[in-house]
Amino acid sequence: MPRRRIIKPAAPIPGRRVINAMAPIRVCDLGGWTDTWFAETGAVLNIGVYPYAEVQVSVSHDRKHDRRIVVNAENFGDRYTLVPGRITYDRHPLIEASIDIMDLPESLSFEVDLYSIAPAGASTGTSAAVTVALLGALDLLTPGRRTPHEIASLAHRVETEKLGLQCGIQDQLCSAYGGVCFIEMFDYPHASVSQVAVPNDVWWELERRLVLVYLGHSHSSSDVHGQVITRLEQKDADKSVLDPLRDAARAGKNALFAGDFGALGRCMIANTEGQAALHPALVSADAKAVIELAHKHHAAGWKVNGAGGEGGSLTILCDADGAHKRAFINALHERSANYQVIPTYLSRTGLRRWEVGE
Repeated sequence: MPRRRIIKPAAPIPGRRVINAMAPIRVCDLGGWTDTWFAETGAVLNIGVYPYAEVQVSVSHDRKHDRRIVVNAENFGDRYTLVPGRITYDRHPLIEASIDIMDLPESLSFEVDLYSIAPAGASTGTSAAVTVALLGALDLLTPGRRTPHEIASLAHRVETEKLGLQCGIQDQLCSAYGGVCFIEMFDYPHASVSQVAVPNDVWWELERRLVLVYLGHSHSSSDVHGQVITRLEQKDADKSVLDPLRDAARAGKNALFAGDFGALGRCMIANTEGQAALHPALVSADAKAVIELAHKHHAAGWKVNGAGGEGGSLTILCDADGAHKRAFINALHERSANYQVIPTYLSRTGLRRWEVGE
């Protein structure tokens, strides 16, 4: 009998650490637009799903070389170096601002690798998921530890304080918590988060029925969003137009607790109609075409993800007949090669982070 050759693993590099972090994206955000500063109070129901945003941080304490930070944004094929203490927000501002906001030990050099299957601009909170995962990973390099809620808050500050962007709070919270989240914003940006716990049969059926449809190009409707914001931030503005969105979130929560998919679908439709009431262009021509196909194939509901507008994606809630779902997906592909179904699975957890040895 030949002798087996035993290959010894390579010795670990002294002082080197590898940290992994993942955070889910979100779909079906009932009540979106009410989680903003101009809404003041709000209610959002959203669902955390795979595919995750993934971050890996490789760290070394090598004092022989100048401290450096390498960023590898895989989706963009962009790898570059940042100089600590002189970080500018010019190539990937969310990444750069997230690193800059952390109070990290001065002795560290590290490389950050970031990746997401979900396309950028899909209106599924992908950027927030990347930010939450990155901050969660870097937090393991600090003396203390932030809770998921604190990580979500920090991710929101990256966008609003560091980058000066208009930003609601729901995307970061869903990525941090995962599952089905019911978010009640009582005083912007402060909110409570409750995970909607449902029996396994409801969870599995919801997962089976949901279809995420990407419209083939990134979300881009800043002009439309600006018009809506300008309207709602005026003194004495009539903000009652946001009430149907809050109502959809609360009713959607109750529908899930009851396992009533018909009621959930009606909430999704009501929310999409509420978005159109804010501005007709928030439900684009492509979105209407997908909705028409979904209705033709007996879907129970549909929701334009995120704030709406050109590009982005929709969440479709199919009916109980699996054949209808498959026929709908086939019809999508026949209608336009741009329409893509992104496979999703419900995420029971939010931010996950852990350290491994090489």
